[in-house]
Amino acid sequence: MNQDWEDRVAAAWARFDDYSESEAPAFRAVIDALVAELPSDSPVGPFEQACAWDSTGHSDRAVPLYREALARGLDGYRGRRTKIQLASSLRNTGQPEEGVKLLTPELDAPSDELDDAVRACLALCLSSLGRDREGLSLVLGALAPHLPRYQRSMANYARLLVSPEG
Repeated sequence: MNQDWEDRVAAAWARFDDYSESEAPAFRAVIDALVAELPSDSPVGPFEQACAWDSTGHSDRAVPLYREALARGLDGYRGRRTKIQLASSLRNTGQPEEGVKLLTPELDAPSDELDDAVRACLALCLSSLGRDREGLSLVLGALAPHLPRYQRSMANYARLLVSPEG
């Protein structure tokens, strides 16, 4: 994997919206061709294929590929994306409790630009389990720093949704 390959993958994804729903197999074929250039044991390959299946409406096909990418040792930024997207796919396939287990440790992971995505996806998983107050707390907590005003109030409201005593 090199910068040229990364650029070609980014270009393929940049054109994703150009494909109609009926052309989804063609998009997945583009990703498959790029993945075929990688070493057979690369964790990036199943990640990219999972993304392609997921983005074309097949969470069920994406789940095992996301798991394979993690099992092969995918870490860093792509690893965190994999966990977020796997949790979302698990929720979509009726397994939100697994999504909660996968993402909860990410709340304590080193901070990056994916923090809000972790919280949003975790909130959806929690809501699917009937734990709406916890989910709303996460979403409000993620939103608060982005508001032009009321950051402190919204952060407090988020906290009070899950711990009304303090």
